[in-house]
Amino acid sequence: MAQKKFKCNVCGYIHEGSAAPATCPLCGAPASEFTELKPEKKGLDTNSNLYIVIYSTVMVVIVATLLALAALGLQKRQAENELNEKKQSILMSLYAGDAVKQQVPAEELVAQVKYDDVIEASVLDSEGNAIEGENVFALLNDLPGAYAAGKFPVFEAKDGRVVIPVTGMGLWGPIWGYVALEKDMNTIAGIIMAHKGETPGLGAEIATAKYQSKFIGKQIFNGEEFVSVKLRKGGAQDPEHEVDAISGGTKTSDGVTAMLHSSIEHYLPLLEAKRAAATAATAPAEVSNVENEESNE
Repeated sequence: MAQKKFKCNVCGYIHEGSAAPATCPLCGAPASEFTELKPEKKGLDTNSNLYIVIYSTVMVVIVATLLALAALGLQKRQAENELNEKKQSILMSLYAGDAVKQQVPAEELVAQVKYDDVIEASVLDSEGNAIEGENVFALLNDLPGAYAAGKFPVFEAKDGRVVIPVTGMGLWGPIWGYVALEKDMNTIAGIIMAHKGETPGLGAEIATAKYQSKFIGKQIFNGEEFVSVKLRKGGAQDPEHEVDAISGGTKTSDGVTAMLHSSIEHYLPLLEAKRAAATAATAPAEVSNVENEESNE
């Protein structure tokens, strides 16, 4: 058993034993003048490198755990926000032309519309046939990858218009958007574009409502030939198929031109089929009118 230590309060003598002595051998003080000395507790030196390393490690683990829990807790809400943003962009492309005519922000019109009441989404293959069991919005998260895999998301409005997602590269990074076509599958009803890192005041102009409004009414077919819409440096020369390029944003403008052509081209089987169906639907009416004129004669 370890010996205890007792200190004389009078002379400072230290006694080791199981109990204090009856009297101090130095000054003769009674046992009541002795105080037991408690052993010092050993621990880490707060100024040592080991303590700093352990403390830092514990704090990193705690903070990382809290951040992971926060991320998991917000993951569902973030996914919902991203999904809602995509739906809003699709609707805004569809109603961009109406917003310009009414001179109101597209957001104001879209706020009055429910996506599920207006849009039916599907995924097509390279021949324009529907592919079952695909998550349309999951494909939008990696549209270049979806295109490479031969999967093409499309959004058809119940009034006959169509919205096509587009993707490409600008000067500094990815650009993307949605192009809405009128029922004739030729005239642009509206366009929404966004970018990751284009230059403010230059290439970034593609994301402004003012610039996007220039595309409304443009046509992607010249007769039966698909020509898309081109952004021309120095000003549009063909008012039906061209838009003024962005001043000082030549590379971004070229990127938008390439994006529109290459993306919309994937949907030609769908567009051509709808155009043919529309032509066939109007043909009987024209014949009947001729027959009525002959019968009247």
